Amino acid sequence: MNNLFGIKTTQRELFADVAKPLVEDLIHCKNGLLFTYGVTGSGKTYTMTGSPGQGGLLPRSLDMIFNSIGPYQAKRYVFKPDDKNGMEVQNQVDALLDRQKRDSQTSVPKTPTTRRTDPEFADMISPEEACKAGGVDEDSSYSVFVSYIEIYNNYIYDLLEETPFDPIKPKWNGAGTPLRNNIEFIPPQSKILREDQNHNMYVAGCTEVEVKSTEEAFEVFWRGQKKRRIANTQLNRESSRSHSVFIIKLAQAPLDADGDTVLQDKSQVNVSQLCLVDLAGSERTSRTRAEGSRLREAGNINQSLMTLRTCIEVLRENQMCGTNKMVPYRDSKVTHLFKNYFDGEGKVRMVVCVNPKADDYEETLLVMRFAEMTQEVEVARPVDRPICGFAAGRRQRNQAFKDELTHRLEERGGPSPTVLNQLLQSFHPLPPCEISGPNDDVTLPRLIEALEKRHKIRQMMVEEYNKTANMLKSVLQEQDSNLLSKENFIQEQRGRLGEKDKMIQNQKNEIDRLEKKSKMLEYKIDILQKTTNIYEEDKRSLQHELESREQRLQREMSEKRRMETRMQGIVTDAKLKWEKECERRVNAKQLEMQNKLWVKDEKLKQLKAIVTEGKTENRQPQRPSREKDKVAAKRSVSPSPVPTGPLVRPLHRRSHSAGGERWVDHKPTTNVDLDTVLQPNIPNAIKVNAPNEKALSKCDKYVLTHQEFASDGEIQTKLIKGEVFKTRGGGQAVQFTDIETLKQENPLAASRKRRSSETGPDGEPMERNWTDVETRCSVAVEMRAGSSLGPGYQHHGYPKRRKP
Repeated sequence: MNNLFGIKTTQRELFADVAKPLVEDLIHCKNGLLFTYGVTGSGKTYTMTGSPGQGGLLPRSLDMIFNSIGPYQAKRYVFKPDDKNGMEVQNQVDALLDRQKRDSQTSVPKTPTTRRTDPEFADMISPEEACKAGGVDEDSSYSVFVSYIEIYNNYIYDLLEETPFDPIKPKWNGAGTPLRNNIEFIPPQSKILREDQNHNMYVAGCTEVEVKSTEEAFEVFWRGQKKRRIANTQLNRESSRSHSVFIIKLAQAPLDADGDTVLQDKSQVNVSQLCLVDLAGSERTSRTRAEGSRLREAGNINQSLMTLRTCIEVLRENQMCGTNKMVPYRDSKVTHLFKNYFDGEGKVRMVVCVNPKADDYEETLLVMRFAEMTQEVEVARPVDRPICGFAAGRRQRNQAFKDELTHRLEERGGPSPTVLNQLLQSFHPLPPCEISGPNDDVTLPRLIEALEKRHKIRQMMVEEYNKTANMLKSVLQEQDSNLLSKENFIQEQRGRLGEKDKMIQNQKNEIDRLEKKSKMLEYKIDILQKTTNIYEEDKRSLQHELESREQRLQREMSEKRRMETRMQGIVTDAKLKWEKECERRVNAKQLEMQNKLWVKDEKLKQLKAIVTEGKTENRQPQRPSREKDKVAAKRSVSPSPVPTGPLVRPLHRRSHSAGGERWVDHKPTTNVDLDTVLQPNIPNAIKVNAPNEKALSKCDKYVLTHQEFASDGEIQTKLIKGEVFKTRGGGQAVQFTDIETLKQENPLAASRKRRSSETGPDGEPMERNWTDVETRCSVAVEMRAGSSLGPGYQHHGYPKRRKP
């Protein structure tokens, strides 16, 4: 059943199409479930509750129930819940005691007659809109029980439970005074779900209130509605933060054979229930901007609604594909509670509320898709069982017999029921019988007088009883004569019934023949349906295989394009890398050749200077050795001047190759401190003993200080430089581009080597000349840079002076 209701649809029209069939099923011992579904602010609560003059589905359902069973309701406490989702029938004495106990505990009227005096219970339904169900069993007694629960954060709470309080622990306010008469109310406890003997789910320990009118039931509903959790959000000023479930239970039991009292047989009691569920609306936290508890509530609401959708999808798949998947009812309290309805124990109706706002388009589209999917789900309903095997019309026959008997007694001059009622009411209560003392002369005479009056009334009632009994005997005798004539009439009717039975038997035989033919046709239809399902399954599998192959082909094409792009990038990177490497090698080779030419030029210049100086000294007269050393020192040609005073060791000297970049200065712990000025110093550098990714990510240059022994036994320091760049995987890599060598030489060792290898123009060793050169060039050390430096680059320093 699928209906579409517009904006102008009234509550009465909606109830007639949606909820009225469920109420009729409830009166005929069938279960029903009705819930509203939609996004937040779409009008679910208004559809369920309504407003004064425009009552919603809930008040109209209650009004229809009491309009239908009103004359046939049992007295209060005749039906009593057994706390196991069932009902038991009490005898008249126990029910009377319970009613007296209730009257003594409360002073309010048993059943409110109207709610027009209280604006909170204003009329929800006009009298002309009241409706009534047909086909009510008049030979049964009914009682209505209501309960109201909410499912908040996937916990079940009883909204009708009286709030307990702790009489020991007081609650104080900020001013230092106790609140609520020095009593702290204990928060409500969550309830659990259980399964009864018929495998139906119910809320254990839930309060069930027996109501006798629409007003009383609606008053109970509003009492629980005040406890329901609502909050103000960005999308709804009074947004429901929980799922509310209002359960209406109708207990029905047949009357006994006399039609006066309810049959004392628990197996004949039939309990049906109608659940009216107001689901909380789904919402997106990005729109509501919920935080804290509101965010947690929204998450639990969306999770429970998602579980409901999943259960419906699995039911639909099991039905259409013939599978037997497990339905995840237990993932949420909402689906677990209504598990029996989805399994076929009752009719399920859903009202989808839609808000026409453009902002809710995406969420409304999901809601409509879910509603479309639920239309395809069908469940099998169980067979209804009969209530009792007594003949119908017992209540009416007994009432008609009583009325006729009373009328005949009145015609014969017998006492009427009103006279008997007056005599019964004339039995005044006995006066107090306590004697105040031995001289009390008032109590006993007053008691004797009251007893004498009661005795006279009793004698009058006995006379009336005897008179009535005699008249009743005469009436019964007349009835016996009438019964004889009626028996003859019954015999004639039985003969006619025999003829009718034969006709009925012939018709049954014809019906059996038609049923067999119908079964044969149904069997053929089933075979055709199975064949169709097989073809559809094959078609579905082939279509699925085709889609999977298309997807695989698309993935292969996309992988091929991605591989081509990747290879192009790799080729480009390799080309750039080799171009840079070739350029670097060419530059390095050029610089190396230039350095070699420069070294040769310097050696030639020094040799020329030494030769020239030697000739000059031979021509000039000999001077004192001290003056000769001074002149030689002045005329010496060296890449760096020779200090005349004592050597001053500077702390550091800035490297000429340092730029404005950030460097990672990697100095291993195994390096030896040379204690010379040949110590590279890079300002604003991050000094590390071992390279790490954190340091490399902050810099764009890298230098490694490496020490090793040269061929002459001296320590040689190399500065290995490189550039830091990011890799495609998100890491850091270093590409080495330069090596700078710092070498320390001992001038004494160098002088010995030269004396042993060089000789003068006359064939003698040049010891004296080399001594002068050693004196002048004792502090000159040659440095050679890498390929990244310019041509002719020099780096000079002052080594530590050794003691002679």
